[in-house]
Amino acid sequence: MHPFTLAFLAALAFTTLARLWLARRHVRHIAAHRDAVPGEFAGRITLETHRKAADYTSARTRLGMVETVTSALLLLAFTLGGGLEALSRAWSQVFQEGGYAHGIAFIASVVVIGALVDLPFGLYRTFVIEARFGFNRMTPLLYLADLAKQALLGAALGVPLVFCVLWLMARMGEAWWLYVWMTWVAFNLLVVAIYPTLIAPLFNRFTPLQDQALKSGIERLLAKCGFRAQGLYVMDSSRRSSHGNAYFTGFGAAKRIVLFDTLVSRLAPREIEAVLAHELGHFSKHHVWKRMALLFGASLGFLWLLGYLIGQDWFYAALNAQAHTTAMALVLFFMVAPVFAFLMQPLLSLYSRRHEFEADAYAAEHAAAADLVQALVKLYQDNAATLTPDPLHSAVYDSHPPAALRIARLQAARS
Repeated sequence: MHPFTLAFLAALAFTTLARLWLARRHVRHIAAHRDAVPGEFAGRITLETHRKAADYTSARTRLGMVETVTSALLLLAFTLGGGLEALSRAWSQVFQEGGYAHGIAFIASVVVIGALVDLPFGLYRTFVIEARFGFNRMTPLLYLADLAKQALLGAALGVPLVFCVLWLMARMGEAWWLYVWMTWVAFNLLVVAIYPTLIAPLFNRFTPLQDQALKSGIERLLAKCGFRAQGLYVMDSSRRSSHGNAYFTGFGAAKRIVLFDTLVSRLAPREIEAVLAHELGHFSKHHVWKRMALLFGASLGFLWLLGYLIGQDWFYAALNAQAHTTAMALVLFFMVAPVFAFLMQPLLSLYSRRHEFEADAYAAEHAAAADLVQALVKLYQDNAATLTPDPLHSAVYDSHPPAALRIARLQAARS
C-alpha cells in the first residue's frame, strides 16, 4: 500500500472519529444540563424552552453524526473504491478523455451524486426535525422548487467556471494555478456583487421596510455609524422557516440591509437596532474583508499545492485513479484536502468568535448593550439554540461565542 494511501486512511479515520466523538460529547453534555436553566438565564427563559432547545440541538447533532459516517463512506467509495475512475471511464465512452466536455461531465456527475446522497438528510432535517420543533413552514412543492432553482443556478454559474478552470489548466503552463486563483477570486467577488439583486430574489421576496418608526431609528443608527445603505428591506423568510435573523449584503453603494420578517415581528425596534449595530460592527472592523482575504489566501495555497500534485503519478495511484486528467486531479484534491485540513477548524472558529466579540463591543458603543442582550435572549429562545453546549465541541465548531459568555461580556460593558 502506498504511503499516501495510508496517510489518507489515517487522516480520514482520525477526522471521522474525532467528529463523532465531539458530537457524542455534545449530546451528552446537553442532556446532563437539560433539566436546569443556567442561572444567568433564570427568569428570562423557561425550563420548557430550555428543554426544547436541548432536544432540538441533540436531534440535529445526531443527524450530523449519520451524515459524517455517510460522507466518509462516500469519499472512500469515490476514491479507493474506484468510483471516480469508473465515472471517468464511463464518460470517456461519450467524450474524448481529457477534453473539456469530458471534464465538465465528470465533475458535474460527481456533484450530482453528492447532492443525491445529501438529499435524504436535507429532507429529514426539514420535514422531520424542523417540523417536530415547530420551525418548518416549507411545503414539499416549495422545497422541490428551491432544489430546481439551486440546480439551474449551480449549472448556470458552475459550468462556465469549470470550463474556464479546465481551459486555464490546459493553456497556462506550470503557472496555471495562479491564473485559476485569480479567476476564483474574480468569480467570488462577482457572486457577492450580484447576489442581492439577481440571486437572492430568485428565492425570496424583498420589500422596502414600511415601519416608519423603525426605519427612522435604523437611519439614525446608520448616520451615527457613518454607514450608507442602498435600502432597508424585509425578506419573507417566514415562507420557509420561523427562525429569525438579519444581514447586510452587497458592496460599496450597493450595500443593503435585510431583515427577516420573523425578526421584525418578534423584536422591539430598539432590539432590532442593537442587532443591526452588531452587524455594522462587522463592517466597521472590516471583518468581511478579513475573512475574504483569509479565504483567498488559503485558496492560493491550496491551488499551489494542487499545481505540484497534479504532476505526481503517486497522487493518482494512491487514490486508485488511473486517469491522469486535470478534472480528475481537481476532484481528487478537493475531496481529500478537507480530511487533512480538519485540524484548522478550531483556529477558524476561534478567529470567527473573536470577530463576534468585537462586533458585540461595537454594538455596545453605538446602541444599548441591554437591548442587544434582550435581543440575543429572544433569538436564542426563538431559534432553540442550546444554552449549554459542550465546551470542547463549541471551541472546535462554533463561529459564535457561547450565549452565557457573550451576554456576560455585554453586561460588563453596560456596567
